[in-house]
Amino acid sequence: MKQLEINDSVIGFIGLGLIGGSIARRLKQVRPDLTIMAYMRTRSKLKQAKADGVVDVILDGIGEELSRCDLIFLCTPVEYNAQYLRAIRPFLKPGALITDVGSTKTNIHQEILSQGLFSSFTGGHPMAGSEKTGYENSSAHLLENAYYIITPAENCSPDLPFEKQPENVRRIVAIAQALGAIPMILDYREHDQVVAAISHLPHLIASSLVNLVRDCDSTGVMKQVAAGGFKDITRIASSSPEMWEQICMTNTGPIAQMLRRYIDSLTRILGEIEAADGSAIYRLFNDSRSYRDSMTDRVKGSIEPSYSFSVDVVDEIGAISTISVILAAKGISIKNIGINNNREQGEGALKIAFYDKASMEAAWERLEHYKYELHR
Repeated sequence: MKQLEINDSVIGFIGLGLIGGSIARRLKQVRPDLTIMAYMRTRSKLKQAKADGVVDVILDGIGEELSRCDLIFLCTPVEYNAQYLRAIRPFLKPGALITDVGSTKTNIHQEILSQGLFSSFTGGHPMAGSEKTGYENSSAHLLENAYYIITPAENCSPDLPFEKQPENVRRIVAIAQALGAIPMILDYREHDQVVAAISHLPHLIASSLVNLVRDCDSTGVMKQVAAGGFKDITRIASSSPEMWEQICMTNTGPIAQMLRRYIDSLTRILGEIEAADGSAIYRLFNDSRSYRDSMTDRVKGSIEPSYSFSVDVVDEIGAISTISVILAAKGISIKNIGINNNREQGEGALKIAFYDKASMEAAWERLEHYKYELHR
């Protein structure tokens, strides 16, 4: 698809956390001439953003200065975006566009319809993130290769090709491309069904599974030996409880629908286990493996992918420092390094994580050169 140009010259941000800060950083990087103004309650973070050269104008609140904006991002928690929408409305100049970055869309689109603002709004959901939050953890490359879901107003058709979409949609497509993201246009109702299945339900499952183990772990042994598969599938349970409460409360219908289907599938699996139906259990694992293996790792989901592998080393003094020196000599940065206390999948003794795929592959090649045994 042809790269579209960003024609907006003044962009406002209401909220400047992880996602808002990352978008602002990247836009300022690719278009240094942009004027970026921002408002959030934590003024110290706005001052830091200005010191970083990301924000040009610190706003004291929702007021007249917003009338300069060509584009305004709503980057607050989803339950507050509708409130800010009402506050912003009096200050919109002709042709100004509002977008959001919320992970649920029906609520904000219904508010748009009730206020008659469908000609001034196009929704957005950059599907990238981290367990960490806040402007201090934002990054200009956070959204690279992530899907950026764009949800047009009620009077637009998501099925049209990009070049035939209305100008407002093409403006957000241009933003997504500038961020290095992959734009995808969806009806907002379909969006909420999709994220209920692939994001919201998994978070509920991960959290409930962790709590199940906690409640069953009377001796503490389960917690002590938990590693490998258990820690991988429950990693997202470490996400912000405040954020996930808000997300679930703004997407209750689609989540409830998917949760009922999941409960039905668990009930069926329970029956197969109790009946010792080995062929049914085999089909469960075989079918899920086939579908899972067909998924690409090319793009990020709502949690940033993990670039890591493990290394077999002898437990002796200097083993970790030797590996660190080997990688540092080639300028390869390590994000994290730790010991695998439980290696149920045949992992090596050390697990090393990297910031990106290129660093991981370079480290793999380097350690292979030194005859280390490595495991994906």
